[in-house]
This record gives sequence, C-alpha cells and structure tokens, in this order.
Amino acid sequence: MHSSPRTRLAAVLAAATAALAATAVGLLAGGEPSYAGTLSGTFYKDPNSRVLQWLAANPNDSRAALIRDRIGVQPQGRWFASWNPSTIQSEVSAYVSGANAANQIPLAIVYEIPNRDCGGASAGGAPDFTQYRSWVDSFARGLGTRTAVVLLEPDSLALQTCLSSTELANRNSALAYAISTIKTNNPSAKVYLDAGHSAWNSASDQAQRLVNAGVRSADGFYSNVSNFRWTADEIAYGKNVLNAIGSSNLHQVIDVSRNGKGPNGSEWCDPAGRGVGVPPTTNTGQATVDAFVWAKPPGEADGCAAAAGTFVPDQAYQLALNGVVPTATATSSPTASTSPSASTSPSASTSPSASTSPSASTSPTGNTSCSVAYRVDNQWNNGFTATVTITNRGPAINGWTLTFSFTGSQIITNAWNAGVTQSGVTVTAKDAGWNGSLATGGTASFGFQATYGGTNGTPTGFKLNGVACS
Repeated sequence: MHSSPRTRLAAVLAAATAALAATAVGLLAGGEPSYAGTLSGTFYKDPNSRVLQWLAANPNDSRAALIRDRIGVQPQGRWFASWNPSTIQSEVSAYVSGANAANQIPLAIVYEIPNRDCGGASAGGAPDFTQYRSWVDSFARGLGTRTAVVLLEPDSLALQTCLSSTELANRNSALAYAISTIKTNNPSAKVYLDAGHSAWNSASDQAQRLVNAGVRSADGFYSNVSNFRWTADEIAYGKNVLNAIGSSNLHQVIDVSRNGKGPNGSEWCDPAGRGVGVPPTTNTGQATVDAFVWAKPPGEADGCAAAAGTFVPDQAYQLALNGVVPTATATSSPTASTSPSASTSPSASTSPSASTSPSASTSPTGNTSCSVAYRVDNQWNNGFTATVTITNRGPAINGWTLTFSFTGSQIITNAWNAGVTQSGVTVTAKDAGWNGSLATGGTASFGFQATYGGTNGTPTGFKLNGVACS
C-alpha cells in the first residue's frame, strides 16, 4: 500500500528546481508569528507506527539511532487501508482518542476506494461502492468531534486511466459521499482530496477532476503523497490548481516525508538516494498551504524494495542519512525578516532536540587546507536556497567549522546538515556531529535557505577551522 502508481513513470517532468521550501515555525526575527492556512497545532506521533515497532524490536541495530533521531521522532500519518468493516470504527476511534489525549492533530489517510491504484502495487480496496459507503460510515463515526485531518483516497483522482465513464462517475459520487459523511459526523474534520503531484496532470486537468469529485465541499486537496517532488514545485502547482478551481476557500496539504533531496527523475518506486523532508508542521509560511505532513511513512516500501507498506530498515536508514536535518539558526539583526512570508523554513521548535541528535560536541582538530563549492540551487523574488560543499585537502580532521561572509543583505533563515549562525554578514557553520570527520579528500555538504534584497552575490572569505579555502 501507499505506493505511487506506475503510470507516474510517464508523467511529464516539471522544471527541475532544487528548492527545499519548508516551513517557518515560531517567531520570525521581526517578532511576528509565522502564518499558514487554516490549521494550527501539532500533529500526532502514532505510537503504533511501523518505524517505532521496528525500533522497539531492534534497539541494538547499528541503523537504529539515526532512524530514531531522523524518522522515529516525527509524527506520521496513519493509513486506513485494510478491508476491515467490522473493526474500522474502533480502530479510528482508538487512534483519534490518542491524539485527543495528547492535544494534537491526528492525520488519517483513507485508502479503500474500489479498484484503487488501478490494480498496481497497492491494488485492493472495498469490493464495491455500496460496501465502500458503509465502510466510510463506520470510519466517520470513529473520528470524534475535534480537529482531525483526513487525506481522502490517494491516487483516486490523479490516476483514472483504468476507469470507464461509469466507473469514474461512481468514484466521484463515492468521494463526494465520503466528504459529506465525514463532515456530518465531525464538523471539525478537515478533508482533502487527491491532486497527484506537480509532474503528473496539468493544473487545469487536475482542478476539473477535483471539482467533479466535490472538492468545493471539502477543505481542499493534497499533493505529493508517496512521491518526491520539491516542496516549492508543489506550492506553485497547488496555487495553479486553486486558480483553476476558482475558489478562495480551499487550501493545500503537501506530503514532504521523502522530498528532502527531490525526485530521482521520474522514478517513483523506491528510488535510491532520496531523503526525508522537513518536519511536519501547520506553520507553512504559505497562506494557501494548511500543512506540510509526513503522509507516506519514510521507510515503508512503494512495492519494489518490498511489498507496498512493508517497513524496510535499509530504506529508512538511507532516507534518514540523506535527508534534511533542521537546525536552529540565529541572526543578529531585527531586520532579518521582511514579512511573514519571507521565510518558509523550519525552526528548532519542530526539529529533533539536541539530546536526541547525533552529538556535535567534538572540538575541531587538525590543520587543514580546503576547497569550497558554493551553489545557489533555487532563487525567487526575495529568497533562495544554496548548497555549500567542503573538500578537505589537508590531513584528516575530526570536527569542522566553516566561516564565510556575505557580500550583500542575505539573511539565513534555516539550515540543514550543519548548525548555522549569522552575525551581520559573517556566517559560521559547524558540523552536525555525524558528518564532522573528514578524511583527506573527504567532503561534507550542508544547505540553507535565506532572504535577500538587491543583488544575491556569492559569499567570500571561506575558512575551514580558521584556514583559508580556495
């Protein structure tokens, strides 16, 4: 279950950007709170998730610490994808009750539509639409009365190649019924429909599919579930879909669970080299986006590495190793924020705490020479993301600190894979512990997001452990 359908291989690739658009949480430097869409609060960490079950059973596994600190600590969605009409209400009620007790938001992914995934890796669903409606009735009765986020039927609207016109009409009717039933049972529930992702259907086509399924009675749509598209691409795509629908009352939810390094071309089924994205949050910095969520649990297979939905430790480890590592940043100037929308990156309030992260306390040792590659990955009106890659040209070192100076008004708002602080134009980046040892010829990379005004010039004066780099 939870796989992206194989037809995504044929999807037209969107213009590649390396943006890591994320979320601005807490207070911006100007003292204004970050903002988002219509949701507030934090998401619920399911104590029965597969990753936590694996961690409990394998505490001494060499991969466990990194998986725990980068994946296990984050809230993820609960998929309701088994045909269980006699127990679905109690299962939903138990999950929602746990979230209510924690005063957090449950994220439920409903995946039972008949002929789901067009018979692909996640084939299954209810036997027919009559039984599906009955199942939805029971699901809805378990939702309680407090805020709950429901992502309704991934693939149901973006993937329709296997449906006849009659089957499509029945599916749209069933989705509209599900929206109405959930809203009637719990008026506080937020319901979102499937919008695929930015490299699949056109915005106008997807908008019409959403309208046909009753999206105007829902809270909006979600995108990128079980996929790897850059967050910035999804935000732009979502705005185009909203414009095509023509409704100002709808919003978007984006799955960022595995998009920390973006897509691997058009490959959707357990592609190599991917990484987890930014932590889930309702503080997205985007008025049209209600939440960034981890809907697809990182480490659960798409259907190639193992049966869809199976937890694969090696896959989880690679996603953790390659993923975004949010770190706290500091700025010295109260003018760092130009508006609540100037930053769309996570702050330390949603990051794994220092006590659960790999230690970065090792003091830098060794004399070194180095080279530094600086690359702007993506740039927009008042912001950009960049990657810095350090190559150690001297003796091996254990712990590194890189300093450099901006040439303009750049202000870093968030960083990953290093602890980054800024004082005026001077930036100091320290290793994250796990990437602190550099052999001769070894490399380490970190990234950041920043705002700027005027010209976004290349930084100068790179020094590694106090020694100038070329």
